[in-house]
Amino acid sequence: MQALQIISIKPQPKIIEIVERKGLGHPDTICDSIAEKISIELANTYLKKFGEILHYNIDKALLAAGEAINKFGGGQIIKPMVFVIGDRATYRVENEIIPIDEIVEEAVYSWFEENLRFVKREYVRIQSEIKRGSQALQDIFKRRGKFLPANDTSALVGYAPSTKLEDSVYKLEKFINSAKFKKQFPETGEDVKIMGLRWKDKFRFTIAIAFVDKFVENEADYFRKKDEIKNELIEYVKKELDLDAEIILNPLDIRGKREEGCYLTVCGTCAESADSGEVGRGNRVNGLICLNRPASSEAAAGKNMVSHVGKIYNVLAFKIANEIYEAIEKENYVWLLSQIGKPINEPIAISVEVANLEESENKIIEEIVSKNFEKLDEFIKELIQGKYSVV
Repeated sequence: MQALQIISIKPQPKIIEIVERKGLGHPDTICDSIAEKISIELANTYLKKFGEILHYNIDKALLAAGEAINKFGGGQIIKPMVFVIGDRATYRVENEIIPIDEIVEEAVYSWFEENLRFVKREYVRIQSEIKRGSQALQDIFKRRGKFLPANDTSALVGYAPSTKLEDSVYKLEKFINSAKFKKQFPETGEDVKIMGLRWKDKFRFTIAIAFVDKFVENEADYFRKKDEIKNELIEYVKKELDLDAEIILNPLDIRGKREEGCYLTVCGTCAESADSGEVGRGNRVNGLICLNRPASSEAAAGKNMVSHVGKIYNVLAFKIANEIYEAIEKENYVWLLSQIGKPINEPIAISVEVANLEESENKIIEEIVSKNFEKLDEFIKELIQGKYSVV
């Protein structure tokens, strides 16, 4: 490919590594997840009704925290969270109206019902600010060919493989939010945040888990349950992740302050009263926030799958990087740069950086990159089907 440049790099050992994951019930993850669900539902509605995806972007969302009173034995929600969704969509084609507001409402409430056990419909209010798109961006969708023009000039990056710390942070959050863990510890809410630190060969995980107050009888019960959970996590990290790591759980807790000194929630997420969320502030498309890695400012969640390179290239860069690693087993970084108005299958720059590249590996990399762009239409279909997680 003419735009492709392959570069050999010498990786430098990192003394310190920091990796974060915002779990299922974190306010930022909620925003990303729901925006993406709306995007997939809307894309498939357009396809079903008109045989093609029309102009939309649903990547601006805010979850404004509500108000709650937390009490041992069970508190109450006194003011609901407000989910605000904005940006642009196609509302009408000739005389046919697309029920955008109904699609949004169903996606929001069904996501909460499927993912957060204790969030009731009355705990969430929806405010839709989705408007019709600009003429210039709508016109992109009229330029029909096999591929649409890119609707933005954006640079995206992906990399492989994951480090030990990256893998561990991701798996640890998934374990805490697994059905098995929730059955064993029903008091643990879905709002989980993990900050992983590796200092040379020492590992530390600082973990925040929201406790559901109706499962906690009193302060002594809270700290007893907290100790049990911490011991379970130490055991998991040691046996399943093969790490002798320090675990710090809910470090803001203070004994003797009753409810005020414990991390309690009514419905398992701090969005009920403590913290708001926003699209783009959470995990990258690999499910992590890796402070030692390059990252784009583009949030993939909610963007359309046929012209917005902020989604397409974001996921594709990681896909290509993983395929390169599978082929040559070397650390690599893949950079993709689009230009607004230019077809999405024609990036203006592709840069692949490979650790200690050998000349014989150039052709392998070229073939992987070429194959991915030749089959870009198939990849886009998979994005529409929701095959790739972007949170």
